[in-house]
Amino acid sequence: MKQDARRQKLESFGRAPALLSAALRQFPKKMWIYKPANERWSIHEIILHLADSEASAYVRCRAYIAEPAASQVAKFSASRWAGSLGYFHQSTREALEIIRRLRKMTYQLLIALPEEVWDSTVTHPRDGAISLDRWVDLQERHIPHHIEQMRQNYETWLKTHPPRRRPSSLRATGISSSLISMSAGIC
Repeated sequence: MKQDARRQKLESFGRAPALLSAALRQFPKKMWIYKPANERWSIHEIILHLADSEASAYVRCRAYIAEPAASQVAKFSASRWAGSLGYFHQSTREALEIIRRLRKMTYQLLIALPEEVWDSTVTHPRDGAISLDRWVDLQERHIPHHIEQMRQNYETWLKTHPPRRRPSSLRATGISSSLISMSAGIC
């Protein structure tokens, strides 16, 4: 990968936690536990998965750099982790902090690497030998992929939980529904 393309990829990689935070502000917290189907994850579960994945990536990245010839990436079963680790009972706030901190540390490490390290490879259980460049490419797309999954969850949730609207006669007159509620008790 050319240095300019790598720099752009790394900047995108480094910005991903901020994109995640911005995306999460679009979704009401009351719907974070909503699952569109039994086999699909809720936003809450996605956040916990991202924290686990980021912790795994933090270690994998360092193995690429420190022990490239000896490294074999352990298989990461996201569904098994989600089912076994009680995601529902874990804090999304703390998970988001883990994502932010670990991604920042990995980003800072990556931008300082000398050119020769980028050709290092490890054996991935699914993809075979992959370079550090390829690994960054995969990691850079992981959070955006799950942001899109969250958006799909939200769109599905909206179909069954449409936003409440004030009656059209109140909107036309500009009368607040709270004023009507208050005056109803006076009569």
